[in-house]
Order: sequence, then structure tokens, then C-alpha cells
Amino acid sequence: MKKMVVLGMEGRWLFPMLPPFLVLAPSWQLVGYSSPTESSIVEDLGLSVAEFSVFGSILSIGALLGSAVSGKITDLLGRKLTMWILNLFYIGGWLAIAFTKSPWLLDLGRLSLGFTIGTFTYLMPVYISEITTKSVRGRFSVIPSLTFGWGISFMYVVGSFVSWRTLALIATIPGLLQLLPLFFIPESPRWVAKVGRDKELEDVLLCLRGNKADIFNEAAEIKDYVESLKSFSKEGILEIFQKKYVRPLLTVVGMIILMNLGGANAFAFYSGVIFVSAGNTIVGAKCNK
Repeated sequence: MKKMVVLGMEGRWLFPMLPPFLVLAPSWQLVGYSSPTESSIVEDLGLSVAEFSVFGSILSIGALLGSAVSGKITDLLGRKLTMWILNLFYIGGWLAIAFTKSPWLLDLGRLSLGFTIGTFTYLMPVYISEITTKSVRGRFSVIPSLTFGWGISFMYVVGSFVSWRTLALIATIPGLLQLLPLFFIPESPRWVAKVGRDKELEDVLLCLRGNKADIFNEAAEIKDYVESLKSFSKEGILEIFQKKYVRPLLTVVGMIILMNLGGANAFAFYSGVIFVSAGNTIVGAKCNK
């Protein structure tokens, strides 16, 4: 199996994390894309306020769909094949936006990108946690949060200087860069163990840890984990609704609801218009470019 070494982090094999990072980092640009481009898109395509509102909000619908099926897709197809599929959705979505001449294709591209971000938001932390060791797992788990801020900032800054079509084409670059790494990265060791490919499990761990690494204990731990998952699956998902889980479940669900009701997405989608309405002429001039 071909490998590529990335220095640092205790000599671990970190190259496999490049593809999910390449896509998820710019995927968060989707949230900030509509803000600096609203005026130009409305003018070029002759959209009404309602039509552009559909374009802005349909991202959330796509993300909802992606989140709903993300677990099933990644378990059925594997982490690596799912990345391939999402990469196609990602590139195709941006190309649809960049070359569209009608509102329906604009919305379809945005929907495709929403599906990508909804699925990848689940896939990336899962894949990272499954290929890293305990000593570095926590450090890399913060990547999604960092990419969120980076992606939105990128769109706000670059979108102030280029056209909305050019901005969409720029956003395809990470997806194109991901194509080559996808040929070399290994599958998740936990997934190959889950589907019963024990021999491949050893090859994947040697690829990630190095040819001379002692993988016996980690392989045994992964197999035990997979067996415990099978036991949980038989019990059913309804087990989490037991009385002893009520408080943590309500805490998690409540936090998610409050975060979304707080208006963070609406501000990210339409911050340019919000600043213009507040009388910020500098932002208004750039948004109306």
C-alpha cells in the first residue's frame, strides 16, 4: 500500500487527514458565499428578494438531508468512497453556480453543496477520530471549528474583490486538489473491521502507524469496539431515551436548538445586507460591487 509521510505530531501518518480538511475547510465557505455576492447575483440573474432568499436558505435544506443520511452512507460505502462521492457533489455544485443562467440551476448547485457540508460535518470528525491515536485525537478534533471561521472569512474577504462567478470557480480548487490524495489515503481501520476485513485492518494500521509499529493491541481494541457496537445495534437506538440519559440528551438537543435560533446562520448568509441596512457605507460599497 502506498504511503506518504507528513512530519510532526510524534511521527504519525497524518497525510490521510488532508482530503477531509481540504473539502471541509472550504465547505464552510458555503455559509459565507451569499453575503458578499447577493447584490451581484440578484442583478445579473434578475432575481427577486424571495428567489434569492430561496438560494440562501436552500443550503440549510441540503445540509439537513446530508446530515440525515450521513451515518447510513458512510457505514454502507465506507469513509473513503463517501469522500469520493462528496467530492463530486462539491465540485458539481460550485460549477453549477458558476455557469448558471437560471435560478433553478443556481438553487440546485446550492442544494448539492448543502448536502456535501451536511454529510462531511459528520464524516470528517469520525474519520479523524478513527485514524488518529488517542494522544493526538483531541488536537485534530478541533479542525472543524477552525475551518468554520477560516472558510467564512475567506469568502467575505475574497468575495469583496472578485465577481460571484469567479468566487464560485475559486471554491472548486480544494475539491480538485483532493482528487490526488484520495488515491493514496487508507480506509478507516474501524470501518474495515466493522465489515469483517481483518487482514486489511492490519494493513491499514501499518500504513497509519508505520511498518515497524506494534499494532497488535490497537487491532484488538478496535475489534472489541466493533463487537460492542454490534451489541448496541441489537438493543436499538431507542436505548438512548432511557431515563438515565434524559438530562444529557436534553442538554445536547437544547444547545443545538438554541444555537440555530440565535440567528448565526442568518447573519452569516446576509451579513452584507445587514451592514448596509445599519448604514455601513464601506461594506455596502463592496457588497454592491
